[in-house]
Parts: sequence; structure tokens; C-alpha cells
Amino acid sequence: MTKTILVVDDEKRLVSLVESYLTQEGYRVVSAHDGKEALTVARREHPDLIILDLMMPEMDGYGFMRAHRAEQNTPIILLTARVDDEERVIGLELGADDYVTKPFRPRELVARVRAVLRRAGGTESAAKVLQVADVRLDREARQVKVRDQFLELTPSEFDILAALLSAPGRVFSRLDLLDIIQGVRYEGYERTIDTHIKNLRAKIEDDPRNPRYIETVYGVGYRFARE
Repeated sequence: MTKTILVVDDEKRLVSLVESYLTQEGYRVVSAHDGKEALTVARREHPDLIILDLMMPEMDGYGFMRAHRAEQNTPIILLTARVDDEERVIGLELGADDYVTKPFRPRELVARVRAVLRRAGGTESAAKVLQVADVRLDREARQVKVRDQFLELTPSEFDILAALLSAPGRVFSRLDLLDIIQGVRYEGYERTIDTHIKNLRAKIEDDPRNPRYIETVYGVGYRFARE
């Protein structure tokens, strides 16, 4: 089935460029030029993935994510014009799965789209259930349950948790986890893992400041606690 991508940016030439490359790759593309329009399009089209500019008129990318995440859990790739760690962290905390800094190479963006969609869809080879203590993850159904509560995770959060659960006690470096969720190592992006971990703890831990499940190994990375 053809995947639908929503491209949201107030730069119409950039939207046309991205649409051209994605269409060549076989995707169906819909577009919007501000956050309010994007909400309307997303509600109508139910896209499989959203490519989202942060700085837009009417409603910026942050406002869009807050509103959209209350309704749907669509994977989101951010477009950011500045190399600004705070901007990236806010976007990731709001539930973005990846980000690309402008100017970017269209082929890199297409590769990121494929990677995020692949993670969101899962694979047959990854179809198994992982459980440690009260945390149960079903790779085939893409579901996570802590005690009796199902959690809504982004694709990146799901894959990080799956990696940690697959080897309790093993320490994963930030670059290890980036390699798992992106399929390629980007050293400049490794701190984004900290934000994904923070979001995961907020969802699965009783007290995120004193985590029971996801432990920090200072100077190295993260591990899932053994039972």
C-alpha cells in the first residue's frame, strides 16, 4: 500500500522539491504551509509520516505537534533551520522521531523517511514478545504494556525500549542506540538519545527522577535493569 507523507513548510519551493523526490520514490505526498492548515490536512488524510518545519506563520511546528499528538501518534521528522540544541530537544520532547537541519540533501531526507517508516511498521524478523519485570513489549503488534496499562510510544521510543529490553543489564552507548533507530551513526546527534530516554522514563517509570527500569551508566550510556 502506498504510504502518504504530509510535508508542512511555509517555503513553497522547498515543499515542491521534497514532494518531487518523495513522489519519485513512490510515496503519495500532501502538503500544508502552516500549522493550522496542517492540522486540517492531517485529520483528513491520516498520513503515515509528517515532515514538519518548526518556524511557520499562524501556528508553528511546536503548536502543531502539541495539537496533533493529542489526536494521533503519526511519526514526525522535523525540519529545523538552525543548529540549536534547545530547539531540537523541545521538538523531541513533544514527540518528534527525527530531525533534519536546513539546508539538507533531499536524498538524506528520503533516507530518513524510509528509516522512520520502517521502524514504525516493524518487520517480521522482529516479531516477538519481550518482557522484563512489569514491562511487556510486543514487536509484532508494536505495543508496550506496563503492568495493566498500554503506552503510546513514538517509533524511536519503541525501538530504543526494544533494544534495551532485548538485553537486560547490557549497557548501550548513545551511538549504539542511534545506530539501532537510524541505521547509521550521526555523532553530532547522539545527545538526542538523552531526550528519547527522558520521554520513555516519563511514560514507564513511577518516578522518572529515580528510575527503576532504565538506568544511566554515567559516561557510557543506558541499560535496562535486570529483574
